[in-house]
Amino acid sequence: MTRHIDMDTILPADADRAVLVGRVWQPASAAGVGGVGGPTLVTVRDGMLVDIGALAPTVSALLAFDDCAERVRRARGPSLGPLRAWLDDTCAHGADPAHRHLLAPNDLQVVKAAGVTFANSMLERVIEERARGDAGSAAAIRESIAGIVGDSLAALRPGSPEAMRVKAVLVAQGLWSQYLEVGIGPDAEIFTKAAPLASVGAGADVGLHPMSTWNNPEPEIVLAVAPNGHIVGAALGNDVNLRDVEGRSALLLGKAKDNNASCSIGPWIRLCDAHFGIADIEAADLTLRVEGDDGFVLDGTSTMKQISRSPHELVANAMGPHHQYPDGIMLFCGTLFAPVKDRDAPGAGFTHHLGDRVAIASPKLGALVNWVGDCTQLPPWNFGIGALMTNLAQRGLLHPPP
Repeated sequence: MTRHIDMDTILPADADRAVLVGRVWQPASAAGVGGVGGPTLVTVRDGMLVDIGALAPTVSALLAFDDCAERVRRARGPSLGPLRAWLDDTCAHGADPAHRHLLAPNDLQVVKAAGVTFANSMLERVIEERARGDAGSAAAIRESIAGIVGDSLAALRPGSPEAMRVKAVLVAQGLWSQYLEVGIGPDAEIFTKAAPLASVGAGADVGLHPMSTWNNPEPEIVLAVAPNGHIVGAALGNDVNLRDVEGRSALLLGKAKDNNASCSIGPWIRLCDAHFGIADIEAADLTLRVEGDDGFVLDGTSTMKQISRSPHELVANAMGPHHQYPDGIMLFCGTLFAPVKDRDAPGAGFTHHLGDRVAIASPKLGALVNWVGDCTQLPPWNFGIGALMTNLAQRGLLHPPP
């Protein structure tokens, strides 16, 4: 499958008024500061990438400013050329440091994720657990649970008296699960999806562990949260998931969720301003399309309108007086999407094939497009915090905030 990302879809529908922050990799051959390449903060204007690295050395530092959106709106910097050319180079060369390419728009933020925040996906987690990671037995379990639970969970507010009464009924019927506990109980599931700088951006390959035979993409809204706990923007994310691994045991969540290139965020962080805010995030609809080299196509949707906990509730569970994040966090909000369409055999459900093209889109955030690869065969992650600090120092970009 020829790799291509549509210039029109990667940008928000109202791109002319959106305040976007991204990161790109400039190779040494194109670097202007001391001949040293590295990550550069950018914004998008009229289809061109503009270097805004003078505002702050990192995205995490930029988002800590109370007026970060206004600073980006006013910023002036050199043009890095047409976004179209950057997309073409990213698709052609991936994350090769010898070539320019798009990066994930976050850097020093820890990437956290909220799990089991939608009723439908909550039930799929219960099914994974009861199937012990066996995709072939999932369909029968799904049918039996649906016959007992029905739609009664969708309208429950987690932690409410009504939710606790439903919990008592489920316990009595032998249906209680750790996933139902965090889905309708008082405490949200918050876990670490990826370390700082481990996320990949639009156009890169996302990684599957080769041990997995039952896995899927998870299209999600990702909140950009400043160190003070304020939500300052949002991006799209793919929380790549190994259903068989987590289904064997929830204690394998780290292996199921955090592998080389298994976290994709992008293509931009759209900053909150007069044209985009929490109301837009809470009403966001997402589409998913998976296209395989085998001709298989899967379409799916997710919507924040059906989430059981608000973005502010999720942030409060992740950080606050009980836990501080001085560089902020990126927080995946969870997904409604749970793929059940058969791909390889009747009753086997969906699983990825290497080479799949995955496109996650939302009108006010653009489109995040990635291809699926084997995490052990993808370029290793070797540009961590130490490498970033050394790189910024070599380029003369470590300086006090303006």
